[in-house]
Amino acid sequence: MNLETDLKAAIRTIPDYPKPGVMFRDITTLLGNARAFRRAVDELVQPWAGSKIDKVAGIEARGFILGGAVAHQVSAGFVPIRKKGKLPHTTVRIAYSLEYGLDEMEMHADAIQPGERVVLIDDLIATGGTAEGAVKLLRQIGAEVIAACFIVDLPELGGAAKLRAMDVPVRTLATFEGH
Repeated sequence: MNLETDLKAAIRTIPDYPKPGVMFRDITTLLGNARAFRRAVDELVQPWAGSKIDKVAGIEARGFILGGAVAHQVSAGFVPIRKKGKLPHTTVRIAYSLEYGLDEMEMHADAIQPGERVVLIDDLIATGGTAEGAVKLLRQIGAEVIAACFIVDLPELGGAAKLRAMDVPVRTLATFEGH
């Protein structure tokens, strides 16, 4: 079975969640399937496997699960990007766009040294507001964002294209129509 078909079969779709008309792509079923989880982790950073990756940055919360596994796989450090107010040490923060307003995310100011090569990981790319904010935050402290990787892409919402327009290579493993 090809990669996309295999991973799509492991992802549960929940109609009308969190609101009517939305098809929620739930990766918890993929995470619970050892073979699919391993395959997704192996494939997320496959194009950069031979290059130097200093850190993997994961976006709260599912990006922590995937990012931690990927960081282990490529022998890189892991950096959590969290919602405002969750980190105990000196942080850098950025506001980013949500569907209905703004939110803020932050990371420790000393988590990445200028010039370090970083891969950004999350479970899904939709409108791209969160991922765009994370890339700006990483670049603000001097990271070289070498890629952004997601299991699921919802291309109609334009997030992956938005990141590519910022000169960030994007890797997605399964594409779903709609939102």
